[in-house]
Amino acid sequence: MRLGVMFDRDLPPESLIPFCRELDAAEVDDVWVVEDLGWTGSISSAATALAVTERLRVGIGITPAPLRNPALLAMELGNLARVHPHRLAAGIGHGVQDWMRQVGALAPSPLALLEETIVAVRALLRGETVTLQGRAVRIDGVSLVHPPAAAPPVLAGVVRPRSLELSGRVAQGTILPEGVGPAQIEDARKLTGGDGHELVVFTNFYIGDDATVGARLAAGSAEFLHIDPDEVVMAVGSPEAAADQVRALWEAGADTVVLRPFGPAPLPQVELVLAELR
Repeated sequence: MRLGVMFDRDLPPESLIPFCRELDAAEVDDVWVVEDLGWTGSISSAATALAVTERLRVGIGITPAPLRNPALLAMELGNLARVHPHRLAAGIGHGVQDWMRQVGALAPSPLALLEETIVAVRALLRGETVTLQGRAVRIDGVSLVHPPAAAPPVLAGVVRPRSLELSGRVAQGTILPEGVGPAQIEDARKLTGGDGHELVVFTNFYIGDDATVGARLAAGSAEFLHIDPDEVVMAVGSPEAAADQVRALWEAGADTVVLRPFGPAPLPQVELVLAELR
């Protein structure tokens, strides 16, 4: 069981360096960076995080397939994996459809695009010469000149049943978004094929007694997941309650739980929950 911490998109980018350095000295396994439209790019964030740490795994959660040509994405990931072997986990997803529409990248078939992107990226990272004439991806005889000695795992950031099944077929792991609980984890584990497929679960995280913070977090996740706010699962409240929720996610089948802390000073909150989990 792994524990990770997300560098939230609302934090100023220049604070990523001290954030990662402090986590590198803490009892966590991963730091995760994001790629949301208008915030920051995940590849530059991952490169920065890898360069200023020594042991943490750096997860990308997630690159939208419509914004990333698979050949270029494999080149970027391969470079990071070669310079920092065994320390990268690469998440790829459909992208938020409204955002993809805003930038003219809306895919006619998001499922086909994601599947073909993951297949192509993984093959390129393995050092293969790739020719693919798919519904959404077309590559003709491309290979990496400097493939990594150890290809990084590629995970699919998905949530719906058909996408979960896709992830089980072509990816090495699945990233579930903030708000999912033990029941959804058990369902995802069945759809993705069970053992040998890493299940990463993001969860909103807040230590404090301001009920309005929890309400805002629940509302945001509920809107994204199309569920009632009361159904949203979060690690909020006291350090004991947050730690109990992390344990419940692990027990339900999550291999990695990634805390998404809120507020201008997230790391003291992480220390509080780590003390409960020790």
